[in-house]
Amino acid sequence: MKTKFGSIIVAGSGKIGGHVASKNRAGSYLRTKVTPVNPSTSAQAEARNLLASLASAWSGLTPEQRSAWNGAVDQYKKTDIFGDLRTPSGFNLYCMLNDNLVRIGESAITTPPAPVALPVITTGVLAAVHDGALTVTFETDPVVTASVIEVMATPALSAGKSFVKSELRRIGSMGALTEHVGTLTTLYNTKFGAVGAAGGKVFVQLRQISNVTGQAGVPVLYSAIIS
Repeated sequence: MKTKFGSIIVAGSGKIGGHVASKNRAGSYLRTKVTPVNPSTSAQAEARNLLASLASAWSGLTPEQRSAWNGAVDQYKKTDIFGDLRTPSGFNLYCMLNDNLVRIGESAITTPPAPVALPVITTGVLAAVHDGALTVTFETDPVVTASVIEVMATPALSAGKSFVKSELRRIGSMGALTEHVGTLTTLYNTKFGAVGAAGGKVFVQLRQISNVTGQAGVPVLYSAIIS
């Protein structure tokens, strides 16, 4: 469990004993830990096998290569949930970038790359039609050419649903976004079948992944009531 201490504990994240600390839009909270049933899906098995493969590949690197990854970590500092700057280990950096690369169909890299700037995906509006199209219309034409767009989505959910982190599933990826409208229908249908019944709610999350470095951009979440 992670905690942040002030004059008293001011924030927490993670598990301790039978409790879980987290936060949402209303603030920090503590709830009883619930262990979900593990469905052991093929997607879960694929993810675990990939991480195991990368861990094994890390062991196979030369001492000089591992030293290079350990020396590159300062370039990849990230802000954690408390707003504090954190530095990954060389091993974690290697696995993180290569996990992203392999997932979008690129080869794993053995030399740490210099970070690249990822353009921001503009906000937009998601539209979902029962048994029809699923599209996102951006406010301005996005010019995202230095990365592949990872697409995650949910099946049709209750219209009152708003927190969907555990419901999102990877449905595939798209190439560069250079047009005003992105069509996600084929990817969605392949994963979930046709868009669900009218009145339900669908969420889509887009995240850029550099096909050179494996860096991941900030995810953008969209939602739509199915018409």
